[in-house]
Parts: sequence; structure tokens; C-alpha cells
Amino acid sequence: MTVPELEAMLVSMKQPKFRAKQIFKWLQSGVETFDEMTDIPLSLRQELDEKTYIANVKIVKRLKSQIDGTVKYVFSLFDGEYIESVFMKYEHGYTVCISTQVGCRMGCSFCASGLNGLTRSLTASEMLSQIMTAGKDNNVRISNVVMMGMGEPLDNFNNSIRFLELVSCEEGLGIGMRHISLSTSGVVTGIEKLKDYNFPITLSVSLHAPNDLIRTKMMPVNKKWNIQKLLKACKDYQKVTGRRISFEYALIDGVNDSKECALELAHILKGIMCHVNLIPANPVKENSFKKPDKIKIFKFQKQLADLGINATVRRTLGADIDASCGQLRKRIKDGESIDI
Repeated sequence: MTVPELEAMLVSMKQPKFRAKQIFKWLQSGVETFDEMTDIPLSLRQELDEKTYIANVKIVKRLKSQIDGTVKYVFSLFDGEYIESVFMKYEHGYTVCISTQVGCRMGCSFCASGLNGLTRSLTASEMLSQIMTAGKDNNVRISNVVMMGMGEPLDNFNNSIRFLELVSCEEGLGIGMRHISLSTSGVVTGIEKLKDYNFPITLSVSLHAPNDLIRTKMMPVNKKWNIQKLLKACKDYQKVTGRRISFEYALIDGVNDSKECALELAHILKGIMCHVNLIPANPVKENSFKKPDKIKIFKFQKQLADLGINATVRRTLGADIDASCGQLRKRIKDGESIDI
């Protein structure tokens, strides 16, 4: 709930409005029970406990990379479902990659998140709790958020918007929207609605292919919104927000890493203020995709650079702990024993 919503609820409970900011601050600190709100009268805490609930995530598994300190979490929710989040340390601060849904309905062939389909969407509180829990567990302040974990944020549009408004609230976590990235597989109607909010976030679009033939095989969403429709929505978004768009491109050996693909990609992105994030494909045992070798990866990057497209290769973090979202959750759902 936002502060005004809390105020309205408290007024209906015949309580003073000023308590709203106190309660909000407690909630944003990551308390798990109302009893922890020590400056709130006991009678009010009891009434809140009867009429409302605090949505928390619980750590089920915590895997820490011995390579770079990345921490992979499997969290349990109130209904027994599982989601994943990743805590990462960069030179500029600490980042948490959060999930927005339990599973995913997009069905991208290279992604483990949607192997069992979509179970349900997360509430804004469940998204916030991932950040708070990871921050408390590592005893640090989280400064950056990427909505790039399990699920499609724009398929959970209203909760994603509410999350963005709450996480950036000064009375709460106060993480500025310029430090938040939202990743979409290309839900055009969601991009069109998002531009009207004109949030200063970074929009990351999972493109992954330079033409419809390849992209449709990889991403079923392309059957509904092809590349032409997607890029038009991106251009319209950019006209309103003036923000650079990041295009994610998972490099898969022999699928989308040829010189011809680089030429096509540069052609379709011409005229868009953008950055291409090249991602060496993560191996998923349910498919046969492999990442290209380093020579191929950096050759592809150079080909794009020579054609005037700004592209970088994403640094791999947590490779020794299945840090890519969806892999660990599925193993737990399948009953596999995993050591912490």
C-alpha cells in the first residue's frame, strides 16, 4: 500500500493519519510481523494483524558463488510457490535481479523460467520483499534493481507499475527509477501503456534475433507482435521518454551469431538510440542450445561496432551456482536435492 492508501485505511479504522508514514517506514524496512513496529500502539498492531497481512518472501536456498560472490536465492511465498532472485556486486553498488511472476507464459525456447508455464503473478509487495530480504541477508543497501528474473513484467503490468512507484518512494527504499531496468520479451501493448507513465527507467527489450524467421522459433511472442511492430513501439516509447533503449541479444551458436545476422541487426536498429547487450547463451538441459566461443562472440560485437551499433558483452556472474533465473527453481520443484 502507498502512504495515501494507508492513511485512508487508518481513517476508516478511526486512527490518526500520521501513523501511516510510521507503518510505511516499518514495512519498507522489511519487518515480518506487526509486533516489530514498536512505536505503534499495541491495540493498533493487533487490529492490523486481524485485518491485513505483510507479504514476505522466505529464503529456501541460498547459493553463493565462489567465483565472484554473486548470491542466488530461491524464495518461498505464502502459498508454497517458489521464485528466484539474484544478488550481485558491482563497482557502482549492489544490484538485485527480481522476479515478477511465478513461472512465465512467454515460452522462450532458451529460457528456463517458463518451462512449467505461468503459475501466477507476484504482488508489488512480493517484488519489494525480494529486495529487502537480499539486502538484509547481505547487510547492505541495494542501489540498483533489474526486473529481469522469472516472469514478464509487462504481463503483470499493474503490479509492476505499483512496484516501481513504491520502490522509488523517498519514505521507503528510495531507489531512484534511473537505477531500475525493466526487461520485456516484447509485449507491445505493455510498452505502449508504459510510455504514458514516462518513468525514467531503462527499458530492456529481449530481441535475440534480427528477423522474424529466427525470432519466432525462439520466442512465441513474436507470432503476436513481430519485430516491425515491436520496434515501432520502441520508437514511440523513445519519442515520449527520450531514454536510450537496451536490446538484449542472447548469442546462440549457429542460430543467431553469423555475420549476416549482425548485418540484419544493425539495419533494423538504425535510427534508434540504443545499446545492444550481447549475452552468451546459458545452457539449459531441456534444449540443445550452446553459446558461441569467445572468438565468435567478440567478432559479432566488432561487426556491430563497425556498423555503428554500440554493443557490449555481458559479464557472466554466478556461473557456478545456476544464477540464470528458472534453473534452480525447476530443480527444487522437480524434487531434486540441492546443497546450500
